[in-house]
Amino acid sequence: MPPTLEAQFHVRGYYGTVRHNAKAVYQRYLGYFDGNPATLNPYPRTERAKRYVAWMGGADEVLDQARASFDAGDYRWVAEVVNHVVFADPANRQARLLQAAALEQLGYQAESGPWRDFYLTGAQELRNGTPSGRSAGSANADSVAAMSTGTLFTWLGVHIDGPAAVEVGNLSLTVHVTDEPSPMWDVGLSNAALYATPGRPAPNPDATVQLPRASLARLVLTPTIDTLSTLEAEGTTVVTGDRSAVERLLGVCDSFNLWFGIIEPRPSI
Repeated sequence: MPPTLEAQFHVRGYYGTVRHNAKAVYQRYLGYFDGNPATLNPYPRTERAKRYVAWMGGADEVLDQARASFDAGDYRWVAEVVNHVVFADPANRQARLLQAAALEQLGYQAESGPWRDFYLTGAQELRNGTPSGRSAGSANADSVAAMSTGTLFTWLGVHIDGPAAVEVGNLSLTVHVTDEPSPMWDVGLSNAALYATPGRPAPNPDATVQLPRASLARLVLTPTIDTLSTLEAEGTTVVTGDRSAVERLLGVCDSFNLWFGIIEPRPSI
């Protein structure tokens, strides 16, 4: 901000920040690539970290220099450089504690509330690990029940584990939603993605699933074989044809956990 505005309370970055939001606008319109060809196709972060640490003389050397930078108050640099050690070896306790201390100091100094939250959450995870336990999640029975049938199938599609669906291959289902004006849906897997076409049955379905919309919502909220079996036992859902096709579809539905790490490599990296 220009000097005439920078000191005004109502334009301070207590939530959004100019540094953060300017980059967000740039990335929205131009993508993540910054135009420098050196960053066009970099190594994944874990592989990049291993090479950085090796070039800098190993983890012990990096940490010795980082401690000196910490003592000099250069916390931003410590957080950046020690993160390479954490990504190269997440079990390195000394690296985790040093980066946590640097992030904590940055959190204390941050004017923006979200920045402070990120810094202090990262420090907590480095010291204590990723939190575990039941998460609130983004959906519940009421919110799912309020979705349109098309949105229910879209929501189900989000849960498809693509690599697992590749192994399953293509399958086709007719879903008959018994209490809707246009009850037939052509639903299936193709090229590891879920499709759902309203207003018609599948041309050559592997199976037909007949159920009311409330049961469909329950199945979408918890897309598992156990849920399907429960609905069948209650008498609200009937599967004809190859039941294993429905099981294969539900078997590639992933579940999401709110508690993911933000400061160390994730298993997929």
